[in-house]
Amino acid sequence: MNTPVIRRLLVSALGLGLVAVSSSSYADPDQSTHAGRAAVYRNLQSSSLEAVSSPEVIRSMFDRSGKPVVAPTRIWKVLEHGEKVECLGCISLVSGLLYDAQPKTREIAAWWLRRRVFGVFGPGEVYSRVIDTLADSSQTENTRARAANALGEFLSRAGAKHLSRAIREDASPVVREAAVKALERMNSEGTDGALSVAMTDGDETVRLAAVRASTHVNAFRDVAALSARIGDSSAFIRREAAAALGIMRAKDAVDGLIALASPEHEDDSSVRMAAIWSLGQLADPNAADVVRAALNDPDPFVRDAARAAGRRLY
Repeated sequence: MNTPVIRRLLVSALGLGLVAVSSSSYADPDQSTHAGRAAVYRNLQSSSLEAVSSPEVIRSMFDRSGKPVVAPTRIWKVLEHGEKVECLGCISLVSGLLYDAQPKTREIAAWWLRRRVFGVFGPGEVYSRVIDTLADSSQTENTRARAANALGEFLSRAGAKHLSRAIREDASPVVREAAVKALERMNSEGTDGALSVAMTDGDETVRLAAVRASTHVNAFRDVAALSARIGDSSAFIRREAAAALGIMRAKDAVDGLIALASPEHEDDSSVRMAAIWSLGQLADPNAADVVRAALNDPDPFVRDAARAAGRRLY
């Protein structure tokens, strides 16, 4: 057989093969699933990784009222392996998990949902409903706090203004603390200095969350607000603020840290230890004497911190 004839036969065979694949790819009637993906799933063994999650498997985790009917570990496994499963009908079911009692369930539900742009971030969809829930004072504080957590997990910077409003206006410290942690999760200091505002909150847990968040939010630069917390009534907050100032290399905080480094001024040894550690990080010569004095501190951990700081000071 001559070459042109062979070439024509090969082209014809390839064309028939493509038609066969194309027709089989769009045979699935399920409108919530990409047909091509459904065709692939039909050919997978039940033990394969890709078969762990599918629209049917996700829907089977819920009863008719939308409540989960399987163990949390099962939910985590199905959603984790279902990152690319296309199922618009599953979005409303999974969105209910944003308010689950299990923190990991809430986290992985938000992770799965934030990959569904059109079903989550469109007007009136999951994102909008979460914002409305956060602002709704008729909801329980736990529900509002979990809405704040969901905004943080969605990682949309547009949510910062809603979290900032909750920090300033929500009556519940549980919600305000959750809003601070959500800003930390999305690496945002909030609008109009919301993270600094949280450092002056009347509730200790909110202030503590804000001080801890300050070292994880890249844009945070309000050293004055952080320095003010080394005079806080809570030893936990004084310790965290002292350590944060060292992490941020806040040179202007040396005098305040020196005051915290002495047992005459600070009776909590963990605060003194944090202050000494930060003075070592700042390596300001003016702190050399107080660091030397800390070598005789009654607490062994403070003395250890002083030895480490001394290597940077003298």
